[in-house]
Amino acid sequence: MALPEVGKIAPDFIGVTDEDTKLQLSNQKGNIVILYFYPRAYTPGCTKEACSFRDNMIRLVGMGVKVIGVSTDSVKRQAGFKVKHGLEFPLIADADKEIVKLYGVQQALVGTAKRVTFLIDRDGIIRHIWPNVKVSGHVDDIIAKIKELEL
Repeated sequence: MALPEVGKIAPDFIGVTDEDTKLQLSNQKGNIVILYFYPRAYTPGCTKEACSFRDNMIRLVGMGVKVIGVSTDSVKRQAGFKVKHGLEFPLIADADKEIVKLYGVQQALVGTAKRVTFLIDRDGIIRHIWPNVKVSGHVDDIIAKIKELEL
């Protein structure tokens, strides 16, 4: 399945978070949403990416941004990852791979998520996609794009 298109409404979903609660994307309207997919909790690249979001939360929240992470890990694994690294944003456990399939980010051979980030505006419209995320400098790129688009 292909990635959703920039300029279109982000596909809605209900996911189970690290706190074993439900999160619905369409309920986030009114906020800028960074929806980022990552392959596996606790791996070096995914840890670096999550901690980069954590370290920039004051800047992001100040811009009206909500960060939501998604991987195919279990709720238990997501919860442990969040606690270990002091993450202050929800991590969705997409163990059944419904959301990664919906967003076209499932890795063919292993089934985990590809490292892809979506910038969704306050109206639920996808404004930018980073299809091949380079972890170093990624949050700075996101902040620059939000400013450029004047979101």
